[in-house]
Amino acid sequence: MTFSKKTVLAVDDEPMILSAVSAFLESKNYRVLTAANGRDALACFAEGPSRTGSNIDIILLDLMLPDISGEDICHRIRKTSQIPIIMLTAKVAENSQLEGLEIGADDYITKPFSLKLLTARIETVLRRVPENDPIDIFADKGLTATEYKIVNALSRHPNRIFTRGELIGIAFDDDFDGYDRVIDTHIKNLRRKIGAEYIKTVHGLGYKWSAADCRGVTQ
Repeated sequence: MTFSKKTVLAVDDEPMILSAVSAFLESKNYRVLTAANGRDALACFAEGPSRTGSNIDIILLDLMLPDISGEDICHRIRKTSQIPIIMLTAKVAENSQLEGLEIGADDYITKPFSLKLLTARIETVLRRVPENDPIDIFADKGLTATEYKIVNALSRHPNRIFTRGELIGIAFDDDFDGYDRVIDTHIKNLRRKIGAEYIKTVHGLGYKWSAADCRGVTQ
């Protein structure tokens, strides 16, 4: 069986970070493309295989770029694509990180970070991406990989209440060191995309699927 390398687009204006990330990920059998500013990142993404030679599988996106903010880049990409995005940020405040998730990031890592941790988070996010497009009533709703995983868990167990901790374990494969409110942000995004009626808040406990007539995402 032939192993197909995954392609990572790393976007950061610090040459040392790009060099270190590229060298380490390439040693782990990833193909790495780099961009030092937002303009080049958007061009690389828009031109796709014609410029890069392969589809981009995941984007590592620094928030503080010299020309276009990472938040703006994420917002623009999310207009046309659900490609996984991990934000790299020196902003440690909870609200700053939640804002990134609200505009469509799948995960975030605060600087400074270890390259082993970065690789683990990349692998975790890529595992959330369904191998095939789901054929269901939400197929055209533009769910991110993380949102897909949450919806799949909730909808396949409509009578079960999931705590925030359980949903974090499901969404992040227990590889998570952030805030519990991250799940609230993903639920907020899901309600906006698929309709608020599908996910019910059980106060003091967590969330449950509330649409009995809706089948799960996967079969």
